[in-house]
Amino acid sequence: MLKRTGSGAAPAVSRAGVPAPAPGAAPGEADGAAAATALPVPSQVPVGPSVVPAGGGARAGRLPGRPADLLARAAARYAALSPRRRDVAQDTALALALAALNLLSLLPYQAHLHPTWLALLLVAGQCLPLALRRVVPVPALIGCGILRNLYDAFQFGYAPLPLAPAIALATVADRSGPLLRWITLAASTVGVAASQAQPGHNQPYDAIVQAFIFGAAWALGTLSRYRRAALHAAAERAERAEASIDIAAAQAAAAERIRIARELHDVVAHHVSLMAVQAEAVGALLPARPEAAATSADLIGSTARAAMSELRRLLGVLRLTSAEDTERMRLTPVPSLSGLDELVDTVRHAGLVVTCQVSGPVAELPAGVDLTAYRILQEALTNAIRHAPGAAATVRVACAPGQVIVEVSNSAPAAPSPAPGGQVDPGPAGLGGAPAVRARRAGLAGSGPPGSGYGLAGIAERVASCGGSLALGPTADGGFAVTARLPLT
Repeated sequence: MLKRTGSGAAPAVSRAGVPAPAPGAAPGEADGAAAATALPVPSQVPVGPSVVPAGGGARAGRLPGRPADLLARAAARYAALSPRRRDVAQDTALALALAALNLLSLLPYQAHLHPTWLALLLVAGQCLPLALRRVVPVPALIGCGILRNLYDAFQFGYAPLPLAPAIALATVADRSGPLLRWITLAASTVGVAASQAQPGHNQPYDAIVQAFIFGAAWALGTLSRYRRAALHAAAERAERAEASIDIAAAQAAAAERIRIARELHDVVAHHVSLMAVQAEAVGALLPARPEAAATSADLIGSTARAAMSELRRLLGVLRLTSAEDTERMRLTPVPSLSGLDELVDTVRHAGLVVTCQVSGPVAELPAGVDLTAYRILQEALTNAIRHAPGAAATVRVACAPGQVIVEVSNSAPAAPSPAPGGQVDPGPAGLGGAPAVRARRAGLAGSGPPGSGYGLAGIAERVASCGGSLALGPTADGGFAVTARLPLT
């Protein structure tokens, strides 16, 4: 017993859990008190932090996570399998689950099954071939059917539903060829009939249930085959459509590149050729004829500004970023036959004598035909300047019903007249005298025959894009002619 103090307070307890002796107590009393306190007293058990063995906390923390780790590893291994191995894994799980279901369905009827182990073995074994039903459908069906017929041949008192043979038959209907399907269906019909002919199948509903199960299985397999074929056909159509879209996009990009290259060639070749001829003229006219040289220099500046304006329009189309830019680009004039007079004046200032004849309502041409006709005339006149210095050119534009005809022809190049002392007379500025000859010698007029560059090829492409016809070649007087017929529709 604990000793109570006179004041009723709890006895003082020493550090070791032994009550300290009261003041004035005899040594014997102190020893007796110590002996009394040595007895176990439940109310005096000290409460403190529980002590966990080393490593126990870590094991306790890992135990709840072990199922999740196992599932994660199983999922990772399943994801790493090939598609065929995944099918086998799924079918194996199906076979095991169906085998367990058959075994559980027979347990209440063990008294009617003799021998029991054989009945359990047969009902479980007829489900196992399903593990390979998508790899070898027909052998899997044969395995399930033979074991099922053996079960019926032993005349056990109770038989579960033939789910395994039905699933195998559905797989054959889904994944086999036409001939093999019908042969298998006929053989399965014979096998089911033989099974129903065994003793113990005397109830009429038994055959009806069997026919319903296997008929439904065949129908489900056929529907699955049709669905899979439809999905495959849809996927092929999608792939073909995507490929055709890619091809169309590539063709459109190629056509756009050709169009841009053709436009750049028309702009650069025409204006740069004029500037080159006039630059050579300036060099030939100075210092003897400064006024004519100044005229050529002015023509170089105006031609360069025109080239920059057309290049800015063409390149600006490639930089469209918003609808506002689109509207702004629409306001930029596109070259057309309405600017034919300016084109002819520019060529005349470059030194080519040009005669222009226009008949018919030019202003009523479609925009594409109008631009094509203008570019054909521009390229043909540029070729005349480069390859026929000193020649005279004739431009004819005739708007007939349903078509427009553009024609450019030039005479034979004129030889420069020698001046007294054997020197070549420079002639007036830009009239096809010495400046043009020097330009051709410098390679500006082309070193090959007419049409050796991309000019005539660009004309042919433009005419073909409009569905027209093109005729070009030398004339009887030694010149060259380009004639294009462009339909208006």
